[in-house]
Amino acid sequence: MARQVGDELVILDLQSGTYFGLNPVGARAWALLTDGKAIAEACDLMLDEYEVTRATLESDIRALVQTMADRQLVQIVEPTV
Repeated sequence: MARQVGDELVILDLQSGTYFGLNPVGARAWALLTDGKAIAEACDLMLDEYEVTRATLESDIRALVQTMADRQLVQIVEPTV
């Protein structure tokens, strides 16, 4: 369960009752990814919005996704060809 609170996002792990907070950049990445965008697509869109290198942005988004997967908040789905 996720809710926008101002420009941040709060995610509740219903299983453990633990809350996780995402800053505005993380919240934007979350919104794009949960809208069905691949990481590369999310990076393309976010590069126009934030002053960051593609390498840094992609690394940060991948780390976010992996952290969320490690906590069993998301499943990583590889695109089908």
